[in-house]
Amino acid sequence: MCRNIKTLANFDPPATSAEIHASALQFVRKLSGTTKPSKANEDAFNRAVEEVGHAAQRLINSLETHAAPRNREIEMERAKERSRKRFA
Repeated sequence: MCRNIKTLANFDPPATSAEIHASALQFVRKLSGTTKPSKANEDAFNRAVEEVGHAAQRLINSLETHAAPRNREIEMERAKERSRKRFA
């Protein structure tokens, strides 16, 4: 799994379209093995990003949970702390 793809479900406020697009882009980059497709593959690459983004949005919207929504700031601090421990 690509470390740059962040969890987007169960946050308050909900994930934005930009966050979902960024995750879809990272996922397609990982699958394709390239960060910038050739001109010949550009349409397929962009179409894949769009389709993955739509699928991610549908998934996030359809998930049900009884847990309280997570706070972005708290989760960011937890990630920073994990990073400090990992790379200390």
